[in-house]
Amino acid sequence: MQTQTRYSFISLVVLFGALALWPFAASSYGMDLVAKMMIYALLALSLELLVGSTGLVCFGQAAFFGVGAYVAVLLAPTDGSSANLLFGLVESILLAGFCALLIGSLSLKTSGVYFIMVTLAFAQMTYFVIHDTHVGGGSDGIFLYVKPTLGGLDLDKPMHLYGFIWISLLAAYAFLSRLVRSPFGRALSGIRVNEQRMKASGFSTYPYKLGAFTVSGMIAGWAGYLFAIKDGFVNPELLSWHLSGAVLVMIILGGLGRLGGALIGAFAFAVLQEIFQSEALFGSFAKHWQLSLGLAIIGCVAFMPNGLIALPSQFVRRLTGSIGPEGLTQSSSQKSQS
Repeated sequence: MQTQTRYSFISLVVLFGALALWPFAASSYGMDLVAKMMIYALLALSLELLVGSTGLVCFGQAAFFGVGAYVAVLLAPTDGSSANLLFGLVESILLAGFCALLIGSLSLKTSGVYFIMVTLAFAQMTYFVIHDTHVGGGSDGIFLYVKPTLGGLDLDKPMHLYGFIWISLLAAYAFLSRLVRSPFGRALSGIRVNEQRMKASGFSTYPYKLGAFTVSGMIAGWAGYLFAIKDGFVNPELLSWHLSGAVLVMIILGGLGRLGGALIGAFAFAVLQEIFQSEALFGSFAKHWQLSLGLAIIGCVAFMPNGLIALPSQFVRRLTGSIGPEGLTQSSSQKSQS
């Protein structure tokens, strides 16, 4: 376990270091692409808190992402002046968290597959409120003409925008790392493993789950705010169930139960999507990129059940010929049988 943790830490240091150096070597398209990946990684972190740390499979995470994005645009000044970056970010986070609090207070009355379906239903309700009314501009969406500013930080400059997204991702990861190691996070782990035993131990699990659901929604709103100021445009598709499903695939691909897995899974998912959409590599078959992506994800999950984040430790273990925990268990069982 210590070896696995060490290699996971090294992988994360390398990842954040590479992201920090990327703008100095990449083109404008490359910077924009990686900035989008970091935003999706932030969204994946928000869902990892629910699925990996608490055991709550939510199929409505895109709703909070979309709320954060729409708040960034709807509350922007209409006189052509730029909004305050800090105020706009706080507004998006708080309103997304408020929506998560309302939805979670009702959804968490259920469990299992019913919880999944209820969160999906609430997310679709939010989607159609935006799509079928003039609140959010309908299906045409809304443009953000002037990006927010804060002191000397000018988000119209690609380097400034990229740096702000990188800092946001790092800050969110550090916050969640601290959270899952806190007594609150330990309680969430207990709920994931055996909620009935936690209740028998005297814990009221509902407030813990609601707190995790609210924090998750706030971080998803944070990601939505970043998406809105990066693209300068929002539409109802940001709240669709397709995005919720894609984020769920990201954290499974990276490795459930590990914050680093959510990061790596989000980047891997985006890279695979870009590869399979490339006509230079796949020609006319690139229009069927969903098929190729689905097969690749099935293969990854089948051959790497612990996710991509476990690859370094597995590679070293096979290279050195050391026996992992599973091998030790099998070896001891064989000895006892003999």
